[in-house]
Amino acid sequence: MTALTDLDLEPGIQHWVRRIGELAATLPDIASPDPTVQRVAARELSDLIAIECTLPIPDGIELEDFEIEGPGGTLVLRRYRPTGASGPLPTQVWLHGGGFYAGAMVEILNDRLCARRTLESGVQLCSLEYRLAPEHRYPAPIEDAIAALRALADEPERFGVDASRLGIGGNSAGAAIAASTALHLRDVAHPTLHHVDLEVPPTAMRKVGASSVDFSQGFGLDEMETIVDLYLGPDGATDAYASPLDVEDLTGLPPTLIMAAEFDPLRDAGVEYAERLREAGVPVELLVVPGHLHGSPGQTAASPAAFAWQQEHSRRLAAAYR
Repeated sequence: MTALTDLDLEPGIQHWVRRIGELAATLPDIASPDPTVQRVAARELSDLIAIECTLPIPDGIELEDFEIEGPGGTLVLRRYRPTGASGPLPTQVWLHGGGFYAGAMVEILNDRLCARRTLESGVQLCSLEYRLAPEHRYPAPIEDAIAALRALADEPERFGVDASRLGIGGNSAGAAIAASTALHLRDVAHPTLHHVDLEVPPTAMRKVGASSVDFSQGFGLDEMETIVDLYLGPDGATDAYASPLDVEDLTGLPPTLIMAAEFDPLRDAGVEYAERLREAGVPVELLVVPGHLHGSPGQTAASPAAFAWQQEHSRRLAAAYR
């Protein structure tokens, strides 16, 4: 097992880790056993860190919120669109991280990263405020993602979407939801996805590979089993697609980008999923980026390595959507 202090991390990433500890100490609810209480403190911590460590929303991007009908009521999509853009644009539905029970579309981190990625890639992002566990367990967020994709595909003029280039992506828990959504849509064929974008994804609802052992303590995912239980519930998932890596048939999925971090408990889950996709004949790009932790790619103001990660992400996205 590796300790975080054993790693020779970039100074900007070290600063981010240190500030998490300092700011978390001022938020007692961050350790609450109640996930609905903990998520409020986690949101406050995320925003405090993002203000310090993530580059602000750049000029040249417009943010607009849209309401759509979801299976559990009204859902909100936040669209990031280049200022002055006209006509339909390639579009990705983006799903934030947060361990399935926390995180929010409106987090400062998500606003800043989504806006800059849109500007750099030319791909319009629509970030979804999906339902959270434990109030809404699997497959609720997948149902929400499907509803969002169908709204964009069925009303492309309303959202400025090129429906022939419509994809999905997500970070961490959002990446797991994106991968599960792609499997569900493969089977029903509406809408057809152009691309899947998985950033530091938990592709299985279990520990996978050496990384899950080497980085099991002190790397941000110490309570993985508890998080999975919140998401799936005491009876487990209602279908196999909650854990994409364990799905027997992965054929027919869209081209997929997987970006994994070297020092992430989830690294090997991403690597193994890429291997399974290749075996199934799915075009896949896998990047295992050196020097990164699970959450460090968002720290673009503090870390040159995070800035480089985001630029590469945008470049790959631009190429995928041409």
